[in-house]
Amino acid sequence: MKGPYFQRCLAANVYPEVPDGGWGWAVALAFFLVEVCTYGALKSLGVFLQDLMEEFGESNSRVSWVISICVFIFTFTAPLATILSNRFGHRSVVMVGGLLISLGTISSAFTRSIDQMYVTIGVISGLGYCFTFLPTVTILAQYFSTRRALVTSVASSGEPFAIFAFAPALTTLKEHIGWRYCLVVLGTFQACVIGCGLLLRPIIIDPEPVEEHHESDKEQQTVYTLENEQTRTSISSGGSQGSEDSGVNSLSASSSDLRTAGAERQALVEWEVKDNEDKESSMSTPTIQVKEKDEGVLAELEAGPLQRPSPRLLDFSVLRDTTFIWYSLFGMFATLGFFAPQLYVIELSKSRGVEPGLASYMLSVMAVAEILGRLSIGVLLSRVRCRKTLLLLGCVMLLSLVLLAFAVVWEFWGLVVCCALYGYFVGTVGSIHIPMLAEEEVVGIEKMASSVGVYLFIQSFAGLAGPPLGGVLVDVTQNYGAAFLSSAVGMALSGVCLAMVGPAKAGMCQRRRPNREEDKCTEEEDKMSQDSGQPDFLDVAPEDSSLRQTVDQNSATSETLTF
Repeated sequence: MKGPYFQRCLAANVYPEVPDGGWGWAVALAFFLVEVCTYGALKSLGVFLQDLMEEFGESNSRVSWVISICVFIFTFTAPLATILSNRFGHRSVVMVGGLLISLGTISSAFTRSIDQMYVTIGVISGLGYCFTFLPTVTILAQYFSTRRALVTSVASSGEPFAIFAFAPALTTLKEHIGWRYCLVVLGTFQACVIGCGLLLRPIIIDPEPVEEHHESDKEQQTVYTLENEQTRTSISSGGSQGSEDSGVNSLSASSSDLRTAGAERQALVEWEVKDNEDKESSMSTPTIQVKEKDEGVLAELEAGPLQRPSPRLLDFSVLRDTTFIWYSLFGMFATLGFFAPQLYVIELSKSRGVEPGLASYMLSVMAVAEILGRLSIGVLLSRVRCRKTLLLLGCVMLLSLVLLAFAVVWEFWGLVVCCALYGYFVGTVGSIHIPMLAEEEVVGIEKMASSVGVYLFIQSFAGLAGPPLGGVLVDVTQNYGAAFLSSAVGMALSGVCLAMVGPAKAGMCQRRRPNREEDKCTEEEDKMSQDSGQPDFLDVAPEDSSLRQTVDQNSATSETLTF
């Protein structure tokens, strides 16, 4: 009994349409915990920056390479995660990723050089981050449609929750047990991602197209029967009119004539029943032809047991989409402002005269504001009627101005305000820039699974260069504000690329419009030709039908009388 029940719990969920809930809430919970153990833990590693510099005697730029390599592997291997998810399923990939995250973080506690930490946290944990985050966010987008932005924003708030909790907790914990044992505790906690993978049940949407075709065929049969009735009526009236024109006023109906008319009606009824049975048997065949309006071609779909179409392992055809290219450039430049501020804000606060105990709370201020930003943008996107990319563009431009403010603010409360504003706007941008791919303004839900891997792959180069670039500027200028300036420049460039998404999409639609008009004209011509070439009732009737023989005899008689 346990075996079949367990298999049913792990089997795919079948819905007639996107459920906007159901098992999707369990997937949302899994994504929340994945955010805690991936982005939340990664952005909290800035707590150990000074400890690593003192332990290994390295500079800011050398230590920051740990985060950079991790982010690079995180995003660069996204196509690999897509291939493995399509081949082995999301559940298996996420569970393996959780094991790699825990293994990499715990083994970092026993490293003896910064180069070894490049491998443990940078490569091993970075690969685990990719294997857990990408499949989870992909399958979550498939469970929701109208609530997608809201649910994704709420579920992604696990990242700021983790930063809010980890920053003061790890700071206090390392004072008692040291930074190495802190990594052991953190890695043990991250093992919970393995359990999150069990919640990722795949989803199958079965819209039940057979019933719709059956109803439409019934309507066609009804109309066809009515046309037959009209045809019979017109035949009878035509026969009587022909008799009057030929000079025959009346014909006496004998009993033999009545028997002949009854036989004719019986033959007609039998022929109609046989014709309906032939149509029903043709409808029950497993091959259904569906006309695709956008492409104007006929595709044959096999009806029968539910089978998921085998997706392509990796699809780079989205690179031919100009809209996707501009959106990918936006994500690449925006990555420069996602990781460097959290890494350097504590040291920036110390250099501006803030006490070390209060400096660690800057990350907590960011985290609280980020939670508010993620929740508010989710509610706003579910209510607004304007283009969602324009709303995202406004948040990006405001975020770039906040990053500039970090370079000129020196007092404690000024830094608190900047951290709060940065957390709010980075929450709005960070929570929706990946799910935005599922919107029709970018690529759409059908290409979401294949495009998200390529999108993160393009982001990887900026993730590799962001933190080290800020570290080099800090080492050269001896000012932590320089790292925020580089992030502001990158965020401004991302805003320019995002502004080009709308015009690129509009240009693509204009290029497709003439083709659609040509297809529509072709369809109308085909319909007209079909209507003009549709056989009437007499042509459809079988050759040996008694009705056809009777009509032919009547017409011959009328011709004889006329002559």
